[in-house]
Amino acid sequence: MPGPLRALLDSPDFPEGERWRRRRFEAGEVILREGDLTPDLYVVLTGSVRVTGTVAVEAQRVVHPAFCDLGAEEVFGELCLFDDQPRSASVTALTDCEVAVVPGRQLMDFLDAHPERGYPVLRSIIQILVDRLRTANRRFVSVFAWGLRAHRIDQHL
Repeated sequence: MPGPLRALLDSPDFPEGERWRRRRFEAGEVILREGDLTPDLYVVLTGSVRVTGTVAVEAQRVVHPAFCDLGAEEVFGELCLFDDQPRSASVTALTDCEVAVVPGRQLMDFLDAHPERGYPVLRSIIQILVDRLRTANRRFVSVFAWGLRAHRIDQHL
């Protein structure tokens, strides 16, 4: 987890039970579902989780590819800090795990009121988003190239 967010969770200014809470999940349990409108940011404290999406391969065939696995100290659900859109992926516990659940609006209000703490936290979350976007871009280009080759379209380019 980014240092500033860990420091915030450990801070007496952001107390557990008042500003955030712990939740335990058993292996296989769904933590959040794609399409949900939940406003929380999650931090994996122990264990590991898998982030999956939904892809319609054909009209009657859907697959759920894994985007990534996350372990202790990693963050998910961070997009809720920036918009009120439905979840873009599902997250399921791979192992028994414990997560910190941080209400997004409450976190943003705290960070706005404490910009000296807010800037490092938001900067670390932005770095997570940048890293994930770069990974997604590489995967997209790779799958696109594979599709061109598989359908022999690359011969005409």
